[in-house]
Amino acid sequence: MRQLVSGLLFALLWASAAVATKFGIKAADPLILANVRFFLAGGGMLLYAYLIRKGQHALPKGKEWLHLIVFGCLNTTVYLGCFVIAMKTVSAGIGSLATATNPLFIMIISALWLKRPLKWYEVTGMFLGMAGVAMATYPLLLDSHATVGGVVILLLGMFSVSVATVYYARINWRLSSLVINGWQVFLGGLLFVPITALFANFEASRLDTQFWLSVGWLILPVSVVALQLWFYLVRKDAVRASLWLFLCPVFGFLYSWMLLNEPITWYTFAGTILVIGGLYLAQQEKFRKQSAIPQNQ
Repeated sequence: MRQLVSGLLFALLWASAAVATKFGIKAADPLILANVRFFLAGGGMLLYAYLIRKGQHALPKGKEWLHLIVFGCLNTTVYLGCFVIAMKTVSAGIGSLATATNPLFIMIISALWLKRPLKWYEVTGMFLGMAGVAMATYPLLLDSHATVGGVVILLLGMFSVSVATVYYARINWRLSSLVINGWQVFLGGLLFVPITALFANFEASRLDTQFWLSVGWLILPVSVVALQLWFYLVRKDAVRASLWLFLCPVFGFLYSWMLLNEPITWYTFAGTILVIGGLYLAQQEKFRKQSAIPQNQ
């Protein structure tokens, strides 16, 4: 029961990121929203690690700084930067749906990185996932709820975070996950400063209550609570944990319909089913191995 509640809560919170971003960029430029979030989230984690839990976490040394900069650039600067920019011209539902395709990108990139030949169901799953995103997006392109450029930026972000995930897995980290996450978000924010300084519209931005509520939601319920729930689910059962990702686009479209009045059509349902089917097909080997394990082990 605890895993069920944790899984549902994770999906509910994780899927809310796109809607929270939408509310935030109504008050301020997307670049400003992103940078404020990066510095508060990253700085908060580092303060907790080095002040509140003083002496329990080591500082990065030598090449660890390079690894953190590369990881932060891919995982924060490019990925989250692309995500928040894309939300200006893409519906929140599509944002949630695209995020759910992350395991497919990771699978392809990991296979190429390790020079492992892709299996037929992995390739088919990837094509189904991309076809699902295209199908769900099609009617939104016609009624100005999405643009081709916005979808391309969103998918570029998905590619970047997938490369970051594979890169992270290949490094033999000495640092704790809290310190790694804190530094990569903070350093990613520093790398994002020149972009914000050059291209953000400061005059049209207002740091009002709506802006701070959006930032607060993205930091606490999404970045802190949802991630902790995810780590708990992965520790319990990594394969079954991935099943909860399938619910994220469902909740994402529901949020966008209820809170932002974004349309839900038969294309939405068909596209979501294709994405979920592609995810399941691409990971069927993991599920098959899991089912082969005796239940008493």
